[in-house]
Amino acid sequence: MTTSQAPTSGASQPAAPVTTPITVSRRYPGAPLVGVGVAIYNEQGELLLVQRGRPPGKGMWGLPGGLLDLGEKVEEAARREILEELGIPIALGALVTTFESIYRDAEGKVEYHYVVLEYWAHYVGGTPVAQDDAAAVAWVSAADMEAYSLTPRQLEVLAMTYAAWRAAPLPDSQLAPR
Repeated sequence: MTTSQAPTSGASQPAAPVTTPITVSRRYPGAPLVGVGVAIYNEQGELLLVQRGRPPGKGMWGLPGGLLDLGEKVEEAARREILEELGIPIALGALVTTFESIYRDAEGKVEYHYVVLEYWAHYVGGTPVAQDDAAAVAWVSAADMEAYSLTPRQLEVLAMTYAAWRAAPLPDSQLAPR
């Protein structure tokens, strides 16, 4: 998604930042690609997972997110990716950790390499719908996580994001205690 907006009159209105989607090959990239992932929790503490619709990891479950656009701030990318992938707004929390995904082919060459900045967020409303590169979405309780075949590192990241979410105050739109 490219964002560009010119002032409509005079120089008093600053132009919105221009961003450019990354067009380099995701497969066999020349450098690691930077992305964002967002652990979105609802009032009941359920986590919103997405099933990947494209390689790498097609069919696997994980956090929604995607690549930063050139010229885009990380937090803006997190909000944009959730809107594109799920069609919902979020109350973005804090950066929790990083997640690295490196996939090598049969010859040992790096086929995919992502460095993902992992955030947590409060769910604020709307119906999440699988869009963009998501094949499916699911609200998942801690008791049901095992059914989604998450890796040990994914579970570690989720434990960190859940702890950060639990420690944070609720947004004004969510009054129910946790």
